[in-house]
Amino acid sequence: MLGCFTLTNAEAGTADRMLELLATQLTAEGLLVKGAVQVNTAPDPDCACDMDLRVLGEDGSAIRISQSLGAGSSGCRLDTGALQVAAGRVSARLAEGADLCILPKFGRQEASGLGFRELIAQALDRGIPVLIHVPAEQRAAFDGFAGEFAEWLDPQSLAGWCRRAASGAAA
Repeated sequence: MLGCFTLTNAEAGTADRMLELLATQLTAEGLLVKGAVQVNTAPDPDCACDMDLRVLGEDGSAIRISQSLGAGSSGCRLDTGALQVAAGRVSARLAEGADLCILPKFGRQEASGLGFRELIAQALDRGIPVLIHVPAEQRAAFDGFAGEFAEWLDPQSLAGWCRRAASGAAA
C-alpha cells in the first residue's frame, strides 16, 4: 500500500510538521513506525531554514540535509549526499521490520530516481505500507513512478489510513 497526499495553499513546512506529529502519535499507540521525518529550524529571520531528517526507529542524531550556499545565493540547498546517507539509514531500520514507513516527500531527487525512491520500492516489496507527501509540482513524476499503486488520501484521513494499512501489514 502506497498512501500519498498533496497539500494546497499550505504554509511551507506544514506537511513536514504533520508527518512528524503523525509518526509520534502512531508510535505512542504502539505501531512500529520506520522511515524519516523532516524537521526544519530557522536559525534567524534573515536565513533559510536548516533542514534535518530524523530517522524513525533510531536513537541516532538527525542528518542535516541542507547546506549553506552563502549570502545572496539562490540555488538548491539540498545536500544530496546527506540525503543518500539518510536513505541508507532508513533502509537499515526497515530491514528490522516495520508496521508502517513514513517518508517526508517525493521531491526532485526521487523524481530523478534518487533519494528515497528505491526505499519506497523496498518497503512495498517487504509488504510495509508507505505514506509520503507529494508536492504538487512532483505529481506527474510520482504518478509515473507509482501508477496504479498510489492511493491518494485526504490529508485529514492520514492517521486512519495508517492504522488500517499497518493492521493489514501485520496480518
